[in-house]
Amino acid sequence: MIKKEELLKIFSSKIRTLLSRLDINYELLQEIRLRANSPLFIIYDNKEYIVDCDGRLSDSIKNAFYIDINEIKETMEYISNFSFYAFEDEIRQGFITIAGGHRIGISGKVILDNEKIRSMKYISFINIRLSHQIEGCADKVMPYLYDGVGGCFNTLIISPPRCGKTTLLRDIIRQLSDGARGNKGLIVGVVDERSEIGACYMGVPQNNLGIRTDVLDCCPKAKGMMMLIRSMSPRVIAVDEVGSDEDIKAIKYVMNCGCKLIATVHGNSIEDIKNKPILDELIKKKLFERYIILNNESEIGHVEGIYDKEGLKIY
Repeated sequence: MIKKEELLKIFSSKIRTLLSRLDINYELLQEIRLRANSPLFIIYDNKEYIVDCDGRLSDSIKNAFYIDINEIKETMEYISNFSFYAFEDEIRQGFITIAGGHRIGISGKVILDNEKIRSMKYISFINIRLSHQIEGCADKVMPYLYDGVGGCFNTLIISPPRCGKTTLLRDIIRQLSDGARGNKGLIVGVVDERSEIGACYMGVPQNNLGIRTDVLDCCPKAKGMMMLIRSMSPRVIAVDEVGSDEDIKAIKYVMNCGCKLIATVHGNSIEDIKNKPILDELIKKKLFERYIILNNESEIGHVEGIYDKEGLKIY
């Protein structure tokens, strides 16, 4: 559940006052976007709105509340708790995770050191992506993920952006870890490259990932998968948004070690994924035993279908 007061305190006083006036359900609030010299935008119930000077939602820039650079600076001071340098590692990656698991994306002037990003200054754009955990959203897919012999199937979740793939992955992790539908809990290792799955704050997941889950936060997926195999003895590894050559090599390594994998990828269908050369090999070799296809046809996170390794629809 979103704690309204905890969220609002990270904003400048003017923005905080406006947002506090909004007559909205904060559980449906997805993003708050601040851009210097542009209107204050929010994504609410999967729709974009402008916040006007009276604290109301609008589709027009007429009477819109415009963000100036001082609002950005004040907001960043609250986000960093007046210690900007304490967050240099996160800033280098372009985001900060705060209490509650909310992810703050930032953009501005990048400072390079021998072509490596050292830091960022003149931050002029902020995107607050609110963390929503929906426990139980994986209930309908869980019966198709257990293999009947105490483990689970290698599973690929295929979804366009903003269709709930990370939310579904998060609940699958929780249920595999805690044990569901009469199955014993499994040790799950999570490589959370962008702090979106567990939403760790000072190393501790803010989302419930289950009692047998270990998390590598802000770690590159490929390196993290190998680290977990060597150090934490997981039965299952979970990662979000695979796609690079390094990811695929690590996936093969994980599967060859007898560990199961739950992963997500952007796409619309199995055929769509086959058009991505680095993933096509995994599909042809039938390394994934389950495919879950999502869309937002009737709601965010709608399960269009579940398919087996042969591509046959089983749900």
